[in-house]
Amino acid sequence: MKFISVRDLRTRPASVWRDLKKDNELVVTNNGKPIALLTPLSESNLEETLRVIRKARATEALGAMRRKAAMTGAAAMTLDEITTEVKKHRSGK
Repeated sequence: MKFISVRDLRTRPASVWRDLKKDNELVVTNNGKPIALLTPLSESNLEETLRVIRKARATEALGAMRRKAAMTGAAAMTLDEITTEVKKHRSGK
């Protein structure tokens, strides 16, 4: 996996696009920290690529929610306890 800086993207875009075609993905960094992923797209793979990326994000979010629930004890709640909490929050109490 190749890393490029925001500055590289701004100052030498032609080189970045060549690298993207060769390496198939590039991680964009800002101050040494990853901020974006560049991946080649075409009309034929756009929808499928977006679907896969969105599914990966949803899976990551679900994992984070499960870890938080396990840490706070919410994962051990019964269905009745969950229903009570939902009703309480909906009523504003």
